[in-house]
Formats: sequence, structure tokens, C-alpha cells
Amino acid sequence: MVEFTGERVIPGQVDPDLWNEHYSRYLFASRLSRFRRVLDVGAGAGYGSHLLSDTAKSVVALDCAADALSLVPVPDRVQAVAAQLPFGPNAFDLIVAFEVVEHLADWAEFLRETRRVLAPGGQLIISTPNTKYYAAARAASGPNPFHVHEFTFDEFRDALREVYPHVALFVQNHTSGIVFQPVEPSHNVDARMDEAPLDPDAGHFYIAVCAASPQTGGPSFVYLPSSANVLKEREEHIARLEGELALKDTWLTAARADHAALVEQHRQLQAELTKSNQWAAEAGERWKASQQRVSDVQAELAAEQQRGREVVSEYERRLAELDSERLETVRWAQEIETRLTAQLQSALEAQQTQSAELGTAVQLLDTAEQTVIERTEWARRLQTEVEALEAQLSALRASRWVKLGRSLGLGPVSQNP
Repeated sequence: MVEFTGERVIPGQVDPDLWNEHYSRYLFASRLSRFRRVLDVGAGAGYGSHLLSDTAKSVVALDCAADALSLVPVPDRVQAVAAQLPFGPNAFDLIVAFEVVEHLADWAEFLRETRRVLAPGGQLIISTPNTKYYAAARAASGPNPFHVHEFTFDEFRDALREVYPHVALFVQNHTSGIVFQPVEPSHNVDARMDEAPLDPDAGHFYIAVCAASPQTGGPSFVYLPSSANVLKEREEHIARLEGELALKDTWLTAARADHAALVEQHRQLQAELTKSNQWAAEAGERWKASQQRVSDVQAELAAEQQRGREVVSEYERRLAELDSERLETVRWAQEIETRLTAQLQSALEAQQTQSAELGTAVQLLDTAEQTVIERTEWARRLQTEVEALEAQLSALRASRWVKLGRSLGLGPVSQNP
């Protein structure tokens, strides 16, 4: 289902006034469509193409939107852009383009295209809104986002005359009227219109019938859609407005009470703001003092940084001197190391020789020590044996038999007394 966006009219989805506004333009064009080949540019949902097909020889509905063309109730449907009409010369006797030209950036090319495809004696019926009226009507909502260029009356007339030598201009307006309509159905209509001068700039829409050759006649056209009593509708509308006004009065009373509360809140906030401003002033003074202190500290910091740079410079100089001394010390140490390495090598060789001799001496000492140990053991055993013999000898001497033998002159003679 194609939705009404506020720009393309979809039957059954718009209010009666908007529908009558668009539908009446096709009724205006139907007076010139009889037995003619018609091209409906910007056909949209195709309700106008269908209306023209009642009297036309043929109708082609053209639109750039495929979803809209899917609703068109005539068989010949073409999807294309208006500035590039896909038809040859002399293809149509009548072209209608209602509310199309203001949507086109290349509207001048579109007008030239219509002239190209029209047959000799053919006509273009074209409409566009009056930008002065339209801008005022949309003052609150802003410009129409679908419109590329809107025309004043003079701009519209001059643009058409650039392409077509003969242009008959009309103004389309919603107007109030007094209708005497018979109760019994009747197709006869007798209309009278006020012949007061017309101001085109006050018009709602402009409609032009354009042709390459002279045209005959340009009568006014009046469309009276079936409607109820306008005065009664206005009275009902006024009653609705009065109800809305009463509701707005209720809202206004509540709004005034809210306003009084807001005024009191404002007074309290103003008092708080005065205190806040006083505090802010004091804080500003403290801030200025802080800023001065910051400035002083920054000056001190700059002086300290300068002293630091001087210390670093002196440190780097001293470090360079120490580095030079270190290199000299390393060179000296390397020379000492070389000399000591040579001396150590000689000492190691001498030590190796002494170690060999010491090893031999140790072996000899071990052998001598072993011999001393063995002889000490032998001496100990010998002493033990001597002590044993002495004990036996003492015992023998003390023996009574020995003493008896001596008294008798028997036995061995002891050397000891």
C-alpha cells in the first residue's frame, strides 16, 4: 500500500479539501482531452489519468515512482523522469503536468521536452503553487522538502513563454459562494462570477494552457463539489473552536498558577544567585591571590630550573673529567695486569717446580715417618718384654726356693744383690 506523504495524493487518504483541489484540475483539463492522445506527467496514483481516459482517445500515465504506477488504473504506464520523456516528436495532442515543475531541478529542460513531443496544435496544461502564498501558509512548518524551485506569477509566466508563444494563465482558488441547487437532480448549471479585478499574487495555484499556435477562448471553470451547508459547517467549526478555547482557558488558569509558583522559585533562585555571586566574587579574589602565588612560584621555579641547569652543566663537566681519569686508570690497570700476569706466570712455573720437589720430600717424609712408627712399635714391644722379664726375675728372686738354693749354694748366681 502506497502511503500519503503529504505530497502525492492517494484517493481515500486525504481530506476532502485537498482531494477537491487536485481532482478539480483534472476536471479542468478534461474539457480539452476529448478524442486526443494524452500524456499525464507525474500521474501518481493515476486517478487523473483514469478521469481523462473517459473522453480521451488514449492516455499514457508517466511517473518516476514504480510504487505509484502500480496503482494506476489505465493500461499504458511508463516509469521515467520528466526531463527525459521517452517518446518521439508529435506523440501527443495534450500533456498535463499538475504540481510537477516545482519538483524539478531541470524544469526548463522539462518544458522543452513537452514542446518536442507535442503534435502541431497540441497543448500543455501545467500547474504550480504560488510561492508567495505557499511560503506564508508554511511559515510555521518551514519550506516544503519536496520542492526544488517554487514560482511567482511573473516567473511562471516568463518561463512558459520562453518555450511556448501562446500561454493562457489561470488562477485556482478555494472560494466561497452561494449555491442554489435543485432538490431534484439536474445537469444544467448557470453560474455568475464577480468580475472584480483579480490579483494573481493572491492566488493559491497557477494553471497555464500553453500552445505553439494561437488558442481560442479561455472561459472560467467552476467546480462545485458536493458538500453540506457551509454556514452550518462553519457554525460547527466555531463551536469546536469555542470548546477548544474553554479547554485552553483551563490550561491558562493552571499555567498562571504554575507561573506564580515559578515566579516564587525565581525569587528564591535570585536570592541564592546573589549569595552565589558574592561567594563567586570572594572566590575570584582568592583566585587572583592564588594566581599571584602561582606567578611567584613559577618565577621561583624558573630560577631553580636555571640553577639546576648550571648544576647539571657542572656535573657534566666533572663527569667528563672523571671519565678521562677513568680511561687513564683503566689504561694503567691494563699495564699492571699485563706485568702481573707475566710475573704470575713465572711464579706459577716456579711453584710447579717446588711442588714437584715438595712432593718427593713428602714421600720421603712419609716413608721415614712410617719407619719411625714401626720402630716405635718395636721398641714398645721390646719394652713390654723387658718389663715382663724383670717381673719374672723379681719374682724369682723373691721365691723361697731360690732363697733356699742360695743358702745351700745351689742354683744360678745372680749378678744383682
